[in-house]
Amino acid sequence: MTIVVRTISLGLALLFAVIPFSACRSSRIRNRANEVQLPPVMLWAWERPEDLRFLNSRRYGVAVLAQTLVLKDNDVVQKPRHHPLLVPPDLKVVAVTRIESQRSKTQKPALSGSQAARITELIRKTLELPNVSAVQVDYDATTSEREFYRSLLRELRAQLPDETPLSITALASFCIGDRWIKDLPIDEAIPMAFRMGTDSTRIQAMLADGHDFRGELCQRSYGIALDEPLSARFDPARRVYVFNSHPWKESDLGVLEERLRQ
Repeated sequence: MTIVVRTISLGLALLFAVIPFSACRSSRIRNRANEVQLPPVMLWAWERPEDLRFLNSRRYGVAVLAQTLVLKDNDVVQKPRHHPLLVPPDLKVVAVTRIESQRSKTQKPALSGSQAARITELIRKTLELPNVSAVQVDYDATTSEREFYRSLLRELRAQLPDETPLSITALASFCIGDRWIKDLPIDEAIPMAFRMGTDSTRIQAMLADGHDFRGELCQRSYGIALDEPLSARFDPARRVYVFNSHPWKESDLGVLEERLRQ
């Protein structure tokens, strides 16, 4: 079968390749991720070649790293994706934008309105990529960066089409005691229940005891890793985002499904 490669320009070449075409609980807060019927299992595909043509689009979707944006002084340095992603023609794709801050004392980010506007523009452009149904932001904002992040998400939500889901990744600690994300204008805050560092023992114990993440936005999905055991039995009604430290293989799905059934 012939593979068609489409190239979208985002300052530099951003490469995707596709094959030619031939549920969470009810809530007072709108959940566009359910409205566009994102699949129950979303595989994160980071910066590496990925051939995911084996996926069943009714069960799986892909959240693909589309670009990394580095905040430096008053600039936004864009690092577009360079590796191809091969997917079935009807697979739903979430375009992920990773935001990082330059930490050197001489180039600390200004966190300015112009930077927020530039980030919003670059994220909106990821909607032009093939199969993209939603956008996601991955930003480990420090305490001093939270107001900037809040303002950025408000501007981004206002600039996105109304039907487009907007999600963020969230440190698990944000979804237990630290409630600063509870009123963000997003559809999902995905608790990262893996690679939790110093919080790992406390959060794993909390989940094992039957307690849940706090806040409605944190109770719509989970973020897990294929190579880490689940801390507790997860609610099967919630969407699961799965990280893999290696390129995805069809055999990984058997391991994943067995883990989700436990």
